Amino acid sequence: MSFQSFGLAYDVPAYARHVLGVLEAAGYEAWVVGGWVRDALLSAPCHDVDLTTNALWQQTESALVAAGVEVHETGTAHGTVTAVFDGKPIEITTYRTEGSYSDHRHPDEVTFVRDVREDLARRDLTINAMAYHPERGLLDPFGGRDDLARGMVRAVGDPAKRFEEDALRVLRAVRFAARLGFRIEPATQAALVDWVAGLRDIAHERIGRELTGILRSGRVSWALMSQTPVMVEAIPELEACVGFDQQTPYHAYDVLEHTARVCRGVEEFTGGIASDELRWAALLHDIAKPRTFTMDENGRGHFYGHPKVGAQMARTIMHRLAIPRDLTRKVCALVRLHDRPTSMRKRSVYHEMMELEELCPGEARSLALQLTDLKRADAVSKTPSAASYAVELDRIEALQRRLIAGGVCLTTAELAVGGGDVIREMGVKPGPQIGVILRDLLRQVSNGMVPNERDALLDRLRQMSGV
Repeated sequence: MSFQSFGLAYDVPAYARHVLGVLEAAGYEAWVVGGWVRDALLSAPCHDVDLTTNALWQQTESALVAAGVEVHETGTAHGTVTAVFDGKPIEITTYRTEGSYSDHRHPDEVTFVRDVREDLARRDLTINAMAYHPERGLLDPFGGRDDLARGMVRAVGDPAKRFEEDALRVLRAVRFAARLGFRIEPATQAALVDWVAGLRDIAHERIGRELTGILRSGRVSWALMSQTPVMVEAIPELEACVGFDQQTPYHAYDVLEHTARVCRGVEEFTGGIASDELRWAALLHDIAKPRTFTMDENGRGHFYGHPKVGAQMARTIMHRLAIPRDLTRKVCALVRLHDRPTSMRKRSVYHEMMELEELCPGEARSLALQLTDLKRADAVSKTPSAASYAVELDRIEALQRRLIAGGVCLTTAELAVGGGDVIREMGVKPGPQIGVILRDLLRQVSNGMVPNERDALLDRLRQMSGV
C-alpha cells in the first residue's frame, strides 16, 4: 500500500523500512510517526524518520543488534534508542503515556503502554499525532489529516491541558502555524494565550530554538502581529514596543508594527530566502527605541543612540536564548549600522564596508548587501516620504556590488603591499610601526587618495619616507 497524499505518493525510505521490518520480524509492532508523516501528507520534503513500537527499548536494541543494526542508547529513560542503518539515524521510542507535569516542562513519570493510540494521545498537535505503516496505512485518531487539509493547527484533546503540561507547546503551535501558513484553531488559540506565562518556566535555549524556527519560516511578521502575547513572553524586551508611538514625521506605525513590516520587507526584498542574521536583525533593529526615546520642545520624538543600545540589547537577548555567537555578532553589526546614512559616493559606501569589517572580520562583503536590504525594508516601512530612500538604496547596492566585484580592499592584509615592502622602501625596522604605516595606507586607499595597486602604493611609501 503506497502512501497517497493529495495526489502524490511517498514511500517510507528504504533504510527506515528495513529497521521497521527487523522489529516486526522479531514479533513487535512498529509505526512511522512524527514529522515524516505530517510532511509526507503535505507533499513536503521529508527528512528524519521516527518510529514508535510496543517493544521496550531493551527489546528494540536486542532485536536490532541481532540483525546487525547499530544502536545507541540516546534516551532510555523515555524508552528511546537511535538506530543507524545505511548511515541514517532512526529514533525509536516505546509506546508511552506521560504523567503530570509539575514543572510544566517534563513529565513526572513515563508509563510504557501497548496501544499506539495511547501514545498518539499524549502528543501536542493533531498534525503531529498520526502514525503510518507501509502495509496498514495511516492511523489518524485525532483528525490530523483533515486539519492539514483545512490548514489548521489544533491541539490534541483539551488544549489547556496540552499547554499546561509543557508550555513550550505554546511556541511550537505558533512555529507550526508560521512554517505551514496555517491558522490556529480558536480553542487552541485561546488556550495558548491563557497559558503563555508558562514560558517563564521553560529553559531559554529551548525558547531560542523555537524562535529560530519561527524566524526561518519567513513569517515572523505574522507572529508579531497575530501572536503578540506569545512573542512578548518569548522576548520580554518586545513588550515596550507594543503601541509605542514614535511621534516623528517619518513613522506611520508604532514600534512593534514597524518592526513587523520590516520583517516582512526583508522577506520580500530577498525573495523569501533572507539569512538568519538578516531576519534576527529585522526583528531586533529597533528594540532600543522605547529605551532611548526623548521628546523635544516641539513634541517630536527622537531616539538618539538607539542603534548602539539596540546592538547591546540584541547581544543580551541572543546570548540569553543561546543563539550561536557567530550569528549574534553578525546581527549586532547589522543592528549597530542600520540607521547609519549612506550616500551614493564611493567613499561613503567604502567606509560602511570598513565599519562592518571592523565589527565582523571577514563578513563585511556579505553583510554590506544584507545591511542594504535591512535599510530598504526599514525605509518602506515608514511614511511614503521616507520610503523614497529605498530608491537610492537600489543605486547604492549597485555601487556595493561593483566595489566587491572589483576587489575592494578592507584590511591591511588585502593591500597590494606588505610589511616587507614597508621595511625595504622606508627603511623601517620590524616592529609595531609597520602596522601603523599599513593602516595609514589602508586609510588612504579607502579615502580614494591612492588605488590599491602595487606600483602606486610603493610610490606612496617612498613619498611617506621622504625619498
